[in-house]
Amino acid sequence: MSKRSMALAAVVVAALLAGLVVAGDAQTQDARLEAAKKEGKVVWYTSLVLPSAERVAKLFEAAYPGVKVEVHRTGSQRILQRVMQELQANIKNVDVVHTSDAGHFVLLKDKKLLAKYTPAGVDAFPAGFKDRDGYYYGLRATVNAITYNTKAMSAAEAPKTWKDLLDPKWKGKLVTAHPGYSGVIATHVLALVHLHGWDYFKALAENRVMIVQSANDPATVVSSGERIVAVNGGDYSAYQLKKKGNPIEIVYPKEGVPLVVSPTAITSFAPHPNAARLFTDFTFTRECQQVMADSEGLYTGHPEVTYPADKPKLNELKLLTVTPEELEKRNEELKKRFVEFFGA
Repeated sequence: MSKRSMALAAVVVAALLAGLVVAGDAQTQDARLEAAKKEGKVVWYTSLVLPSAERVAKLFEAAYPGVKVEVHRTGSQRILQRVMQELQANIKNVDVVHTSDAGHFVLLKDKKLLAKYTPAGVDAFPAGFKDRDGYYYGLRATVNAITYNTKAMSAAEAPKTWKDLLDPKWKGKLVTAHPGYSGVIATHVLALVHLHGWDYFKALAENRVMIVQSANDPATVVSSGERIVAVNGGDYSAYQLKKKGNPIEIVYPKEGVPLVVSPTAITSFAPHPNAARLFTDFTFTRECQQVMADSEGLYTGHPEVTYPADKPKLNELKLLTVTPEELEKRNEELKKRFVEFFGA
């Protein structure tokens, strides 16, 4: 672990000792920690990009020696598919599920596959980060933005709005992630269908857009120069690349940016329930949420988290939102229409 990560872990441990994480008296805390240690680990299925997920896991392990985090990272849609396939085979492996498709949690809740659990400290989170029945909560958030390669064009030449991407001059120069893989992109597609209708995507497809999987991929493709404009993708991925010196810039269209709140929940069949609750509480501490904002460029619902000066605050952006219920209801439509227009 790096010196910075060790320092962050020390801060988190200090907060834990100060009683900021686990509700109840010290005896209750000690009993749950001992129960979690007996379980030995928590199994986490997450769509958070792997380096970020591993950073959270290492911080937790530093705070709670004796409880390991088993990270399984893939795209949101594949996580849901894996959970359902494992259950059909009577395999109960996952403790905590975290994806960027809020509709998944409506489905899992309806199927009684989620445990009702309220992490310590989330009462102060905005309504959009909380399930009203207490089954899932928004761990993080990102917005979808346009990114472009700064070696290929100037800021003046870059597209400024979603409809600018329809200009024929971008033919063969664009890249998009896929709603059939990424919950971030499923949310993006639905938000823009609300804004501009399906005709927007039909017209966008005329520009022969390169198709990738994850919402993290478009920024990587743009920074490499393989394509010079990304028509979507979580802005946190582009932000991380930009901070590392890659030739990439982010555009937040004035007509609005889709807000993607990514929930987390404990499964009703969790094989390590005590460790799952301990880990869930940990991920919602101000300290852990601040790490996600500082090093990952993510947004959170925590009211005490501060953001880098070179990143817009959510209240400075026009946000396009969709409900988890509509996302779940229209999920198949989103994937089917996208394939219809883009051929993949």
